[in-house]
Amino acid sequence: MPKVNDYVVWDRGKYGNNEGWVYFVDKEYITIEVGVKPRPVTQCRSGKQPRHRMIHTLLVCHSQFWEELEYVKSRKSQHPQHYSECDD
Repeated sequence: MPKVNDYVVWDRGKYGNNEGWVYFVDKEYITIEVGVKPRPVTQCRSGKQPRHRMIHTLLVCHSQFWEELEYVKSRKSQHPQHYSECDD
């Protein structure tokens, strides 16, 4: 079963490959983070609460497709504290 912070490749056959970090896990589906980009500064404040500064693009993979996932590696945290914890 995939875990949060696993890097996976999803071979979707004729639809191509998708790859990224497992961002969320449930018994029925996972989400795979396939892209991250900075949120425009003008959108970082909404009302009283600041908004998250990044926009995450997530792909849903339901449990019946988990057999199509290839595990590549894991990371310790989504939020590294030191550059040595970052991806190569």
